[in-house]
Amino acid sequence: MEETYSNEIYLSPGPHFSSKRKTQQIMMLVVASLIPECAAGVYHFGLPALFTILISVASCVLFEALFQLACRKPVQIYDFSAVITGILLALTLPPTVPYWMIVIGSFFAIVVAKGFFGGLGCNVWNPALTGRAFLVIGFPFALGGSWVAPGADAVSSATPLANPQALLSSDISFRLDYYWNLFIGNHAGCIGETCIAAILISAVFLLITNVIDWRAPVSMLATCLILSVLASNDALYTLMSGGLLFGAVFMATDYTTAPVTKPGRIIFGAGCGLITFLIRQFGGYPEGVMFSILIMNSLVPFLNKISQRKYGYNSRIKTARKNIHEEKAQ
Repeated sequence: MEETYSNEIYLSPGPHFSSKRKTQQIMMLVVASLIPECAAGVYHFGLPALFTILISVASCVLFEALFQLACRKPVQIYDFSAVITGILLALTLPPTVPYWMIVIGSFFAIVVAKGFFGGLGCNVWNPALTGRAFLVIGFPFALGGSWVAPGADAVSSATPLANPQALLSSDISFRLDYYWNLFIGNHAGCIGETCIAAILISAVFLLITNVIDWRAPVSMLATCLILSVLASNDALYTLMSGGLLFGAVFMATDYTTAPVTKPGRIIFGAGCGLITFLIRQFGGYPEGVMFSILIMNSLVPFLNKISQRKYGYNSRIKTARKNIHEEKAQ
């Protein structure tokens, strides 16, 4: 008999909350929030950035459909989840990455990191970051050894994380100009991680629409910032360089790979900030955001377990009852 999915029963632990928003609506809001990063990336890096985004999205959607067909499941590419994975993957890549590598990264993100674990809502690690991690490990020079400055036609510049000596200048005007370039994205780096202004616009939009929760990104940024200041690093440089802000807003808030409890999200974000700081400060990689989030993704089931809330439980009532029993015993 042919397998059917029309009357599937899904089991999950309570409590259960209903929402008028459908998955597709949430995904569309996330896609809308990524428009500023895409626009800024294309503005600064030109057509190579646009082609990277388009190829990544098309590859992710194609692999999603092909994998579902291979597994004899209904093709569900209209929930926009593959589109988001494609956009996020592209925005974490430099504009100089070869197009065939984008296809490989998309395959790894959709099929290996997501499909093999059961599809949407079942993956352990963030698909886009998993695809990028595979490319970073497999092709380190293409992903981290060559960078192009905005408006340049050739590899000609280093990312801010690879060139912190600029902050040693005692010229105030030079330092302010340096911070401003970081803020508007006028420097070498990944397509969507360079423009801090665009990321802040997206963050405000996602918070206003209640798509993301503030706990994980705030705790991640605060932890990394506090540790960096204690290590005598520049605070603004810490926040605006690399992919820290981008990862905190878009990756640490992923519904599937982040804790569901509020305390768990705070611990999750703090762990991401700690690992990011340690890799930046002492590791061989200049950037630690990707690895920090993937490592903490692995701990999400544990964080959900130790921070779970007992619904119907009231600690004040229990304390009052305990005091009454103690008084009776006396």
